[in-house]
Amino acid sequence: MKPIPGPDPDTRTPSFKAPAGACDAHCHVFGPASRFPYAADRSYTPPDAPREALAALHAKLGLERAVIVHASCHGTDNAATLDALEWAGGRWRAVAVIDDQFSEAELARMHAIGVRGARFNFVQHLGGRPEQKVFDRVVAQLVELGWHLVLHLDAKDIEELAPMCRRLPVPFIIDHMGRVVAKQGVEQPAFQALLGLMQLDNAWVKVCGSERVSTEGPPFTDAVPFARALVEAAPDRVLWGTDWPHPNVKWMPNDGDLTDLIPLIAPTAALQQALLVDNPQRLYGFSA
Repeated sequence: MKPIPGPDPDTRTPSFKAPAGACDAHCHVFGPASRFPYAADRSYTPPDAPREALAALHAKLGLERAVIVHASCHGTDNAATLDALEWAGGRWRAVAVIDDQFSEAELARMHAIGVRGARFNFVQHLGGRPEQKVFDRVVAQLVELGWHLVLHLDAKDIEELAPMCRRLPVPFIIDHMGRVVAKQGVEQPAFQALLGLMQLDNAWVKVCGSERVSTEGPPFTDAVPFARALVEAAPDRVLWGTDWPHPNVKWMPNDGDLTDLIPLIAPTAALQQALLVDNPQRLYGFSA
């Protein structure tokens, strides 16, 4: 339950101008704890990062849409995320954290509000791997719902888990470029395994989390070659997000600086349009 710091409060206005309809496809809301308590078994305790603060960030960055990824500190109580979706009035979608105890009625309500996927953490410091039978049952539910699966993995586990990923019957997204380690280079086995997965038609990846991949620190440009390679490998199945408010990072980034990495990651207007607008619109069902 260690307390973690909040985001940089002085967001810099980025030089990069996002195209109309640009989406932050990976961000979080935390609390406020007075309304939405954190889970008793959480591994960290964040400061509140409510929906209004997220909307203000997006206004500063020039982003019009968002996908809230429900955070592990709230456990399987998705109330804070669902509240944010209803407040946003159709501009946001979400990825929930669920288990096999959710009823069809509960899942149908979540779908109606804007949930389009479920996330599983395999990362050791966030609790490790889920129970296999729970994972399998939830994946079966996703097929019926037409949702996708989001996988948060440690780089060291990508090769081992690749066969499981290849058998998945739903679209799946690998978070944060697989959390690879920049100093080990693009030839490292974990990243090559990730590139191999991107040959699958149902495989997606988020080219965000540069501050997590980097081993040099700000401005995190040592993460760019990995993101660029993924964009080149599957330009129609890549997503980008801020990861605001950046829980459990070594270096707290400024979101304006992260936004200015986009033209390095996707250097043409066509690639930027796909990354920020067309891909999330297709996957999350945003209206054109």
